[in-house]
Amino acid sequence: MGAILIMSNFLSKNLAALRPYVPGEQPQDKSYIKLNTNESPYPPAPGAAAAAAAETERLNLYSDPTCLPLKRAAAAVYGLAPDNVMAGNGSDENLAHIFRAFLTDKGVAFPDITYGFYPVLCSLIGIEYKIIPLRHDFKIAVSDYKGITCPVCIANPNAQTGIYLPPDGIEALILQNESRLVIVDEAYIDFGGISCAPLVNKYKNLIVVQTMSKSRSLAGARVGFAFACGEIIADLESVRASFNPYNINRMSMFAAEASFKDKKYFEECTQKIKLTREYAATKLKEMGFEVLPSTANFLLARHSAIGGGRLYSALKERGILVRHFSDERITDFVRISIGTDGQMAALLQAVKNILSEVAK
Repeated sequence: MGAILIMSNFLSKNLAALRPYVPGEQPQDKSYIKLNTNESPYPPAPGAAAAAAAETERLNLYSDPTCLPLKRAAAAVYGLAPDNVMAGNGSDENLAHIFRAFLTDKGVAFPDITYGFYPVLCSLIGIEYKIIPLRHDFKIAVSDYKGITCPVCIANPNAQTGIYLPPDGIEALILQNESRLVIVDEAYIDFGGISCAPLVNKYKNLIVVQTMSKSRSLAGARVGFAFACGEIIADLESVRASFNPYNINRMSMFAAEASFKDKKYFEECTQKIKLTREYAATKLKEMGFEVLPSTANFLLARHSAIGGGRLYSALKERGILVRHFSDERITDFVRISIGTDGQMAALLQAVKNILSEVAK
């Protein structure tokens, strides 16, 4: 639940209707099994933690404003050049710069069910937006965007559904109108999808946004990237430098660079999450849940015997946090982040117990 907003007399009138983004709960009062904010259940790569610790004695110095070593590491993953990359304080900062740089006078279109930060950014910056409903099966239909002339922004795999649009669908979206910007938010791409980042060398109207918060276990470090052609990145770097030239702290920068170097650990963690996701989906279906086909590190699931809000509350009472959204189309669902095998076993047993009580 969001806090009650009390506005001062000094707030700009154009922000009077602003309703901030409400992140998932981060409780400090007690210990929960946290399956509500799509964090990785696994710690960062050992080298990442060591690299961050090594920087503590240099915190009196500003970080490198060019982020060049980190940009090189991110670019190498996709065969790109550093000029194709901007590093940000989490993907949210990259999105804010993109929206400010390219959407203020054009507007934007995005799905009705998506990352809730998009409409908040639009309200903050003053961007008009169009809502394109997902189809009845909660999938994005590329054809629905054919007549849209303003920029398009999609999450892929989509939040909050986890449903993935393959690269040929992304290319079809790009090719509908090559004078229209397409922004693809790939926060969850490493859990089974194929990134479209390499396509920025082919298409000048594509921006791909990624984060190290999920698959790289660095949610607390706040590091993300935008990938695009050199001209777009140059525009974005001008905006970034005008807002916060030292936007990534020293510890996060070196931790992120080290994380890219440990490919083996990255692959082991993402593979474990994928296997656990499929196991959990199977077990939930056996208990009568409808589970959307996810390629992310979470599942969106509903049961005809219990509403999403009620299930969320019942699980919280048992020390397990999942996410519930009030959006009309998904209010019967809960979103379950994929944890360790032990955490998921506890969730499944709790759900089984709750359903048994409901059936009495």
